Amino acid sequence: MTISKLRLVIFDCDGTLVDSQHTIVGCFQSAFESVGLAVPEAGAIRRNVGLSVPDFIRRLVPDVSEDRIEQVREGYREAYTAMRGHVDFDEPLYPGLVETLDQLEDSGHLFGVATGKSLPGLKRTLELHGLLKRFVTLQTADLNPGKPNPSMISQAIKETGVEAVDAVMIGDTSFDMEMARNAGVLAVGVSWGYHTTPDLYDAGARAVIDKFDELPSLLPALMGDT
Repeated sequence: MTISKLRLVIFDCDGTLVDSQHTIVGCFQSAFESVGLAVPEAGAIRRNVGLSVPDFIRRLVPDVSEDRIEQVREGYREAYTAMRGHVDFDEPLYPGLVETLDQLEDSGHLFGVATGKSLPGLKRTLELHGLLKRFVTLQTADLNPGKPNPSMISQAIKETGVEAVDAVMIGDTSFDMEMARNAGVLAVGVSWGYHTTPDLYDAGARAVIDKFDELPSLLPALMGDT
């Protein structure tokens, strides 16, 4: 049995760190409408959040051309920029996140992000909440193959100098759990995001938490079973 000395905690962003559901659904619906594609229902959008934007679009429109994918991506960027300009724009952090980061940081943990967002979009989100400097590695779908390819986790491990056995992926979708499994790291799901708890377990989650404050005590309990 390998005993983990867990050091690196990698988080997904949308649906795990921040509640951006309203923004994502609205921007994608606007983007599809702007290029003349059938507007997807909110449920279909939520089921595919976490994938890279091209993979997301292909899931909803399997025969879509590369040109049309780029048009939708641009429409999404424009809709997101416009939405961020509204005075009432809000993508709140999930409760307990900051306190949990404080506790884990005091225990010597490092933090990273692995997300389907672009790097500029991720940085804007983290800066909005004053969190950017707390994450030592940022892995995004414009720098790596998208989930569930293990590249984002592998690169985060490489950048921080830890071993796979010393890392954990925290996410809200089956894509996060599959990515963790493919990278050979521990996978922990959160129940408040886009996929159901059974979906997370089916995709490889070792555990699923209902609140962030469960994480600091859960991780040590899982270390000896990695």
